[in-house]
Amino acid sequence: MRTVNAYAAPSATEPLVKTTIERRDVGPDDVEIDIAYAGICHSDIHTVRGEWGDIQYPQVVGHEIVGHVRAVGENVTKHQVGDLVGVGCMVNSCGECEQCLAGQEQYCLKGNTGTYTSVDPADGTITQGGYSQAVVVDQDFVLRVPESLDIEKVAPLLCAGITLYSPLHHWKAGPGMSVAIVGLGGLGHMGVKIAAALGAEVTVLSQTTAKQEDSLKFGAKAHYATKDPETFEKLKGSFDLIINTVSAKVDMGAYLGLLKVDGTLVNVGAPSEPLEVPAFALLPGRRSWAGSSIGGIKETQEMLDFCAEHGILPETELISAEQINEAYERVLSSDVRYRFVIDAATLA
Repeated sequence: MRTVNAYAAPSATEPLVKTTIERRDVGPDDVEIDIAYAGICHSDIHTVRGEWGDIQYPQVVGHEIVGHVRAVGENVTKHQVGDLVGVGCMVNSCGECEQCLAGQEQYCLKGNTGTYTSVDPADGTITQGGYSQAVVVDQDFVLRVPESLDIEKVAPLLCAGITLYSPLHHWKAGPGMSVAIVGLGGLGHMGVKIAAALGAEVTVLSQTTAKQEDSLKFGAKAHYATKDPETFEKLKGSFDLIINTVSAKVDMGAYLGLLKVDGTLVNVGAPSEPLEVPAFALLPGRRSWAGSSIGGIKETQEMLDFCAEHGILPETELISAEQINEAYERVLSSDVRYRFVIDAATLA
C-alpha cells in the first residue's frame, strides 16, 4: 500500500479538503502512475454534491488523468516505466459481456468500474480519482498519450475529448455533414474542434454571441445565440447532427426542430432533472433523439491519436490544488475558458 496526498469531498455540502488516501499494491496486471495533471469535469461537481445520487464520503474525484508510469506488474506488456499515459472515466469492466468483447466497455452490461465512486474489483474498496498524487490501474484501462501532446493540457481529452469524439465518430460526422454543437463550454469547445477536424460544417448554438470569436477560431463556420427566438426560426431543418453538451433543462422540442429529415440530436450533457420531448418534434421529420456516454478504450486511444495528428488540445487554465474549490464555483458560474487542470505537483 502506498499513502498519497489528495483532495477529497468530506460531504455533499462541504468544500474539498486536503487529505491522504491509500493506493493498493501493484498487482500482476496493474500499472502504477505518478499523476502529473488532472482535469476538473462538471461531472466531478455533480458527483461530490450528491446531484447524481448518494455516494460514500470522503470521496476523491477526477477522471481526466495524465502522468508517467512508476511501476508495472509482472504480467504487464502494454506499458513500461517512464511512459506518458492517461486514465479516463473507467478503470475496469467485466471483460466478458457482449459490449466489453466489442470494445465498448463504457456500456458494460454488468456496469463498468468508474475511476471514482465505484467498487474496485481488485480489492473491494471504493475507487478514488485523480485529484491525487498517484493511482493504480489495470493495464487494459491505461491509455498511451502521444508525446506530441502538451502534458499540461492533455488531461481533459480523457473525458471531454472522448465524450465528443465518440458520438461524432458513431454518427459519421465528416465532409458534407452539417453539425451543430449546443453549448461552448468544456465539452462543447472540444466538439467544435473535433467536428471541424473531421471535415464537418460546424455551427455553435450558445446562449449569447459572447463566445462567437472563440467559436470561429476553433473551426465553426457560424455562431448563433439561442436566447434570440429568431435563431430557431432561421435554422429550422438545418442540421444532420446536433450534439447537446448542456447539463441543464432546455426546450428539446425547439432544438429537435433544427434537424433535417432523419437528423439526430445526441445528448451528452446530463442534467439532474428530466428532459421533456414532445412527440411531434420527432414524428414529422423521422428525427431521432439519442444519448452517448464516453468511449471504449480502443476508441479513446483512437481519439488521442487523432488529436495528436491534428494538433487538437483543449483550452485550459492551470491551477494549484488549493484552488480547486474556487475553480468549482467558477465552473458553476461559467467563468472558465474552457477547462481547469490541476497541477498535481502542488499536492506534495
